[in-house]
Amino acid sequence: MQVKQLGEQALLKRLQRYCPATVVGDDAALLSVAVGYQLVVTTDMLIDGIHFSDRTTSATDAGWRAAAANLSDLAAMGAEPLGITVGLSLPGELEVDWLDGMYQGMVDCLQPFNTPILGGDICRSSVTAIAITALGQVRSEQAIRRSAAQAGDAVVVTGAHGASRAGLELLLHPEQGQGLTEADRALLIRAHQRPQPRLDAVQTLRALGSRSAGMDSSDGLADAVLQLCRASQVGAQLERNLIPFPPSLTAWISEAQAIDWALYGGEDFELVLCLPRDAAGRLVEQLGAGAAIVGSITASPDVLLRDQSGLYPEQPLSLNQGFQHF
Repeated sequence: MQVKQLGEQALLKRLQRYCPATVVGDDAALLSVAVGYQLVVTTDMLIDGIHFSDRTTSATDAGWRAAAANLSDLAAMGAEPLGITVGLSLPGELEVDWLDGMYQGMVDCLQPFNTPILGGDICRSSVTAIAITALGQVRSEQAIRRSAAQAGDAVVVTGAHGASRAGLELLLHPEQGQGLTEADRALLIRAHQRPQPRLDAVQTLRALGSRSAGMDSSDGLADAVLQLCRASQVGAQLERNLIPFPPSLTAWISEAQAIDWALYGGEDFELVLCLPRDAAGRLVEQLGAGAAIVGSITASPDVLLRDQSGLYPEQPLSLNQGFQHF
């Protein structure tokens, strides 16, 4: 069955099955924010052919990725999720089963964090687009901002980078990755199709009680560091040999290519945090495998990638090497 055969009201009724019955049904959802907390709001759009496609993403994976991208933005602010709304632009010819699968993927991603779908909107369009607004709450003193980095801070990543870019390459070109085991191939593909928002890392960071700056690495590690430095009016030095990427990558591509994917591949949805070095060490220890201190914040405005071995020359990081919409 196609969307246009179902009709608007029947489609809305069908989608409301994925929302709490006590929340949907009026013109807007009513939410309570805990005393002493601020409301956190973020919006993200995913467009068929840009952010997902039939070649790389099933309906359930598209739904998962849409929800994960927004939960990651809440994590980057240090917030706990309250719920999401979903705006859909749909071609009439879209199969209803695809839409059901997409919503199931969102629910699968949201359920571990007790995050409901609060409603949304639908309209007819020539292309499928998913626009999600996520709502969260955070204590004012615990909000993570991009502008709080200070010279001397350590730069921490909560996990390895480059896996999503590698997974995308394998999906687009299945003949590649000959040096990978089937298990490694599956892990890289899953990293692209089912990214994990790092709300767990927020809880660990909060327990440390440390000052921090941060954002997520959805647009790449280099982009995150550059954006943090711009907002905080500082610079940074990253150490090439400290940047974590999946060990399996070097069974397939060169170390230089793996570093490039880690810096500029994007969609890893890890957190990039700047905090005092002693707290950074404790955070990395508690987060475990994949987490690492990858550099430091400097007073100089330059943002540089260094190589302690001297094999590679020092080079500035650039926003232009990662994905840009325009």
